[in-house]
Amino acid sequence: MLRRRLVLAAIVAGFGLMAAGQALAAEVKVAVAANFTEPAKEIAARFKARTGHDATLSFGSSGQFFAQIANGAPYEVFLSADAERPRKAEAEGLGVAGSRFTYATGRLVLYSKTPGLVDARGAVLKSGRFRKIAIADPRTAPYGEAAVETMRKLGVEAQLRPKLVQGASITQAYQFVDTGAAEVGFVALSQLAGATGGSRWVVPAALHTPIDQQAVLLKTGAGNAAATSFMAFLKGAEAKAIIRRYGYEVPRRP
Repeated sequence: MLRRRLVLAAIVAGFGLMAAGQALAAEVKVAVAANFTEPAKEIAARFKARTGHDATLSFGSSGQFFAQIANGAPYEVFLSADAERPRKAEAEGLGVAGSRFTYATGRLVLYSKTPGLVDARGAVLKSGRFRKIAIADPRTAPYGEAAVETMRKLGVEAQLRPKLVQGASITQAYQFVDTGAAEVGFVALSQLAGATGGSRWVVPAALHTPIDQQAVLLKTGAGNAAATSFMAFLKGAEAKAIIRRYGYEVPRRP
């Protein structure tokens, strides 16, 4: 009889702990740069498994997100594709001072679904053996800005300008190439994770400003345990392993 009571008490206590854990679980709204879509989904799933908190992700261009945040959009964490906008958010009082850190450094790739079209040195840019080349909008997307810098450094910007098709984000730039609307395009290396077909050239880092992607805790999330926990999780070994797997470089220290 005593043993049965102890077992029942343990079961009740277990349910109590589960209920308490569910009651403590919260949600964080995260604005995520489009290039980081797939790793962010994996990180959010692991974050949920480890903490019980939900990370609700929205994807788009960094410039558009910054404009929305400045106009009162209810995001609590901002994962930008650059360092400039998180720095600006912090300077303008939209972000929590001291919370900003680099979570990944991205790599730009010239990509085509056509095997052999893109060579190992990117010489196809000078030969112009294509009708259209896709880039993300350089005004709002750091990968688009890096693409323009690359073309400028190679001396082909003026030559290629009539062939440019611009996507609102790096996701749309990739879609142009994937659907054949453009034969080649500048995309993020992370978008090609696991892909084996086509042809590509990983753009040397010296051809453009480093794509240091920074995160910042926004003032709207300062009092939310899920938001501060997400920022901490993003700095941890588990998140870094996911980020590396998608072709990003990860700083040893945030």
